[in-house]
Amino acid sequence: MSATSTLAQGRSVKLAYRLFFAALLCTTTVARADDEQDEYVDPMQATPVFEEGEAQIVDGFKDAAYWLRQDLWVETDFDSDNDGRLDRMHVSVTRPRQTELAGLKLPVVYVSSPYFAGTAPTGKKYFWDPHQELGGEPKKRTSAPAIVRKGMRPLISKSHTEAWVPRGYTVVHSSSPGTGLSQGCPTVGGKNESLAPKAVIDWLCGRADGFTTPDGFERVSAGWCSGKIGMIGTSYNGTLPLAAATTGVEGLEAIIPVAPNTSYYHYYRSNGLVRHPGGYLGEDIDCLYEFIHSGAEAMRAHCDCEIRDTLFRQNQDRVNGDYNDFWKSRDYLHQLGPMKCALFMSHGFNDWNVMPEHSYRIFNAVREKGLPAQVYYHQGGHGGEPPMKLMNRWFTHYLHGVDNGVEDDSKAWITREGDQRDKPTAYYRYPHPKAAPVELHLTRGAPERGRLRRRVRREQGVETLVDNYSFNGEALARAEWTRHRLLYATRELKQPLHLSGIAEVTVRMACDRPAANLSVWLISLPWNERRGAKITDNIITRGWADPQNRDSLTETKPLVPGEFVDVTFQLQPDDQIIPAKQQIGLMIFSSDQDFTLWPKPGAELSVDLDGTSLTLPVVDGRRGWRRAFREPEPEPAPERSDQAEDEEEAEKAEVEPSNEAT
Repeated sequence: MSATSTLAQGRSVKLAYRLFFAALLCTTTVARADDEQDEYVDPMQATPVFEEGEAQIVDGFKDAAYWLRQDLWVETDFDSDNDGRLDRMHVSVTRPRQTELAGLKLPVVYVSSPYFAGTAPTGKKYFWDPHQELGGEPKKRTSAPAIVRKGMRPLISKSHTEAWVPRGYTVVHSSSPGTGLSQGCPTVGGKNESLAPKAVIDWLCGRADGFTTPDGFERVSAGWCSGKIGMIGTSYNGTLPLAAATTGVEGLEAIIPVAPNTSYYHYYRSNGLVRHPGGYLGEDIDCLYEFIHSGAEAMRAHCDCEIRDTLFRQNQDRVNGDYNDFWKSRDYLHQLGPMKCALFMSHGFNDWNVMPEHSYRIFNAVREKGLPAQVYYHQGGHGGEPPMKLMNRWFTHYLHGVDNGVEDDSKAWITREGDQRDKPTAYYRYPHPKAAPVELHLTRGAPERGRLRRRVRREQGVETLVDNYSFNGEALARAEWTRHRLLYATRELKQPLHLSGIAEVTVRMACDRPAANLSVWLISLPWNERRGAKITDNIITRGWADPQNRDSLTETKPLVPGEFVDVTFQLQPDDQIIPAKQQIGLMIFSSDQDFTLWPKPGAELSVDLDGTSLTLPVVDGRRGWRRAFREPEPEPAPERSDQAEDEEEAEKAEVEPSNEAT
């Protein structure tokens, strides 16, 4: 059903609804004779309601049976499939009927995605084979089968409608270029993925054309929009709000990106290393292209040739993993200049798919620009929106214009271990304001376990490990004795230790080959083997690097066998309280079975312990570190009142036999 036919249907029932509400008014008037306390409220007069700075669910908006739904195509200013016509994006709208029958103008919550029309199958048969020698050419891979598009008009998606329409918003969805009924080619972070949502926002604000069909000329307007738009989404759907924000489009007032991929280099590479997202070993940007390419069948071969087989294959570089112009153009950190909307980011500290650095780097940059910015972190994995209360306050202020003081709220919200996600702890900022670096050093102990300590012990010498991807990280961490990793641990904590921010490691190493993977895990010991153990029980944070890129991400410099080099890199950001009776362990190994390429086992890495160090972000710095290894002071006994002593004596008299009774 087209947008025109949908709106025509809405107009045709307009009189029927007026008659219905008139009849209802008569009925209610009679009822009020019996009960003068009742007040009739005309549903067509419903307007947004705010209490304590939050938009409330309104009876007149909450019945989905009375929502208006329409779809249309918004014309962009690009032609990404080179067919000689400007691409048009498929858009669907869900709004309260009052926006049509009563002339109510409402702000918009907007969600854009490449997933709405379906995705291709995934799995190792369609991914790159991780069995690849470092610096060698990858094996050819099998392409995923073509997507069979799903979905029925006029709906693209129902996501977020139940949350926001009853609270006085219109919800808009659109399919990304080259997906669903949107025209063009998917480019996975290309410029058209930023300009597409910009065009939709321009249409919502009356600056772009919308049409009832993908190739017709009958226009559709958005006169029901107040001109205030907020975007929200998770993962790829969270990336697109940021992409739209980098265009500086007028009308986009606030965004809530959840676990967004803010750099495709950081998603598929790590410090010069070819690294795969957790759970998707062998995936790369060309695989993601196939996963989302659900656009018009007639254009798929052209897009495959131009984007996947030419642009991606010539630039993604699975041999060296270096940073280049291709990857830079897909890094939104370098495109923030025009951005002017408010940002509320959300991420999990244990998201090993889209890692927490993606939000951390953007949040800091936006804050430095002076824009309103808040961040919500939880201890879970991929996804996880902020609590509804926080999102509601955010959109209520920036989209409805309610002065609820949200700009004075805490800038960081962190769900502590064991707490529910809707009950985060407020912090002035992230990292914790009292966090300070504490540098730790290594003492020898291979192939078992060495010490990790603050004081330096010189002349610790060199310890070696042998690369073998056959052993995963957990097996290496739990092993009492192994040549395939080096492990250094602190003494047992006597009190909890709070880490907040980014840990950094410097490894002075040599290799008997010109290339090697380098992986580092920061773990909590002893390893919790109980069923249902949380990821925070064992893994604190981790990181990966290519020693060949020790000086520059853009240039590979092969190792000279036997020659020591310093490799310094950051681990993933974290905020975690390590409980008492645990030890903090630094594990250094080579190939990570779950994330890196798998070269043939046998490479020998030598680590100079005197030149290797770990810097941890500890709340209260050195004082907090020292406190964690001291026995906690016993709590003073509460003072006893005379009344309590009298009651205790009376109790003893009742239960203890006296001599006289005996």
